[in-house]
Amino acid sequence: MSLELTPDELLSSTRAVRKRLDLTRPVPRRLIEECVDLATQAPTGRNRQRWHFLVVTDGAQRQAVADLFRRAVAFGGGKPPNERDLRRMYAHPDSMERIADGFQHLYDNIHRVPAFVIPAVEGRTDRASVLDQSMTWGSILPAVWSFMLAARARGLGTVWTTAQGPLERELATVLGVPYDEVMLAAFIPLAFTIGTDFRPARRVPREEVLHWDRW
Repeated sequence: MSLELTPDELLSSTRAVRKRLDLTRPVPRRLIEECVDLATQAPTGRNRQRWHFLVVTDGAQRQAVADLFRRAVAFGGGKPPNERDLRRMYAHPDSMERIADGFQHLYDNIHRVPAFVIPAVEGRTDRASVLDQSMTWGSILPAVWSFMLAARARGLGTVWTTAQGPLERELATVLGVPYDEVMLAAFIPLAFTIGTDFRPARRVPREEVLHWDRW
């Protein structure tokens, strides 16, 4: 299945999908493999290709991973947003309400999502320098975004979550990942979308983020 989107349409309509994931329709292995093939065409630091993609579709394994997702969410949070973050978050007052509602739907139904994709990268950045962090993350993030774009082009929806973070070591054990050598970069639910009519999102004005020659 191909949506035959132009590059600009694909780049401007690949949304974080939570409520519009089709929880009743299995995702064919062939489509996931095609997305991974495209993901591994992404640029990677020094061409080391340290990326890995763990795909979970087995029912029992999905249930175990879904249980971890829910427990990990309880450990989430982080620092409260600062004034600038709040201004951007609430530039469109209904956006945070929609995000919260979508996340609750995902949380309630995570065990029903037909596939989980956990991108991983060889090497850990727990105590790494900014240089080492940028080289490691720069070798997995482009590949994951390529995967998400490829999924969108095939009528599949994704959402990047960091739910694995608080219980990464435990998730690594469940997945048989050597934790000391490999970092689990994200937790991505994957499913066909309910409808394909995604549109560009409202963003802060270009003038707030574009800088010429100096900040």
